[in-house]
Amino acid sequence: MTERFPGYDVLAKRDSPSWNAQTRRVVDERVATNPGAHEFLDDADWQTLQALCERIVPQAPDRRGRIPVAALVDAGLMKGTPEGYRSPRMPPIQEAWRRGLAAIDAEAHALGGLRFKDLAVADQDLLLGRIQRGEVGSPAWGDMPPAQFFAQRVLRDVVGAYYGHPTAWSEIGFGGPASPRGYVRTEFDRHDPWEATEAAPGREDAARRENQRVG
Repeated sequence: MTERFPGYDVLAKRDSPSWNAQTRRVVDERVATNPGAHEFLDDADWQTLQALCERIVPQAPDRRGRIPVAALVDAGLMKGTPEGYRSPRMPPIQEAWRRGLAAIDAEAHALGGLRFKDLAVADQDLLLGRIQRGEVGSPAWGDMPPAQFFAQRVLRDVVGAYYGHPTAWSEIGFGGPASPRGYVRTEFDRHDPWEATEAAPGREDAARRENQRVG
């Protein structure tokens, strides 16, 4: 597979003027996340979350530097940082995830007599589509709307965990946090010297050399 930003590693700027001590602390914490660690969820919910993350943001089993999405979500729940706002029909984030994961397993059992993690991939995707459309009705959801859980917790938290990780930043050519240096060249199709260079067709080697040079 051709890299869009060959040779680019956002962490090369870790000790540059791009990031201050606070930024480095936050980024280092994400990089050091143990993919198998979970403190907030119990083992059953953790397994369901892992399987769910694999369907929302699939990663190749042999991918170098797999992003520990489930562990990042669990770590966020463990911190319990209050949300700025939430829908009146949604419970607090920690309760929403506990209830939502239990409900996903309940729906999976109704669909195929198995837990969500044990369903075939096609059946997992079928069930998630139904949840997204609100076409499920297990009592395990309580008064939490399944479609809102999918939109406001699953998509927001899982996708946010993936794209909040430096590996994803390098993959999409994102320069990472703008503190304290910031960005200057904000016009269309221009980038600052410390940003990634996108490879044009047949120009991967030149882009790789440029991305390795700039930190």
